[in-house]
Amino acid sequence: MKIFFLFPYPLTESPSQRFRFEQYLDILIKHGFSYNTQSFWSSATWAILYKPGHTGKKIIGFLAGIINRIAVLPRLVTASYIFIHRECAPVGPPVFEWIIAKILRKKIIYDFDDAIWLPNTSDENKLAAIIKWHSKVKSICRWSYKVSCGNRYLADYARQFNASVVVNPTTIDTGSLHNPELYPKHAKTDKIVIGWTGTHSTLKYIDPIVPVLQKLETLYPDKVDFMVIANRKPDLPLRNIRFIPWTKENEVPDLLRFDIGFMPLTDDIWAKGKCGFKALQYMALGVPAVVSPVGVNTEIVDNAINGFVADTETEWLEAIAYLIDNPDQRRAFGNNGRKKVEQFYSVASNSSVVLSLFS
Repeated sequence: MKIFFLFPYPLTESPSQRFRFEQYLDILIKHGFSYNTQSFWSSATWAILYKPGHTGKKIIGFLAGIINRIAVLPRLVTASYIFIHRECAPVGPPVFEWIIAKILRKKIIYDFDDAIWLPNTSDENKLAAIIKWHSKVKSICRWSYKVSCGNRYLADYARQFNASVVVNPTTIDTGSLHNPELYPKHAKTDKIVIGWTGTHSTLKYIDPIVPVLQKLETLYPDKVDFMVIANRKPDLPLRNIRFIPWTKENEVPDLLRFDIGFMPLTDDIWAKGKCGFKALQYMALGVPAVVSPVGVNTEIVDNAINGFVADTETEWLEAIAYLIDNPDQRRAFGNNGRKKVEQFYSVASNSSVVLSLFS
């Protein structure tokens, strides 16, 4: 059977795509499937999409994406399933999804891992917020054969419109990618590295715990370093902070520099839809995670077993300080975290769920 994957960004570029379906493509082939793919944005447009300016090039890139989507429609006729990640087009009503479901009569597998029915557009793309057409999510859910959701919160929303909803968590390849045994060990220093990774759009979540990080600098003046891995340098009032630009090639080796990983979130309806990917990355690499008690975080992190769930500034300070002061427990939490990911959030443990979408 043939699957046609339609998604926003070029292959291998988007974490959401990489860890939700791209890492399962070889597994699908082993189980008798073939596939084709098409992204909406070209590599050239993707390179400037979230940068200020370049309006003309962005418009040209958008029009090219629309033309490519129109051109691909005849090729979908021979596919058994159409897998749509997030949406066929970044703005406007769900015209392509309607054609695929109602005219071509194809089985749509609709996949999302954020609360994409809610407005959450970055400052760089304010115009897009006006024409995003967030309400299309419920329509696409209605027209889909199955809906694949990254957590139960997202699944509860989708079930309002479709009974065939599968909770399909974002997963980690603990064998051939997020596996500490595959990488040279970094030379250890006397300093504890407290780290965060993410994109420019999620840097804002660090702000509420900056006072905690500043207190840690005061309490441990020669013992802690803070590290941020992202696609944009953060502006944080910390003395001992190091910024590492994110690259796909060095993603895992850079994360292995962390001794403690943190994932703060604000408690709002958008954050409830997040799938805990930062925590999963830390834990898969044997790094204990300290996270906010928002959404799926409380399912991923078992408090005082493989990390800590912290709400108030006091809880955040106590959790990180405990891990700084107790290296043996830090290692034990890290080992427990990797086991948790291997058992519940790995490609190996979740392959049957992904395969069930195409049955």
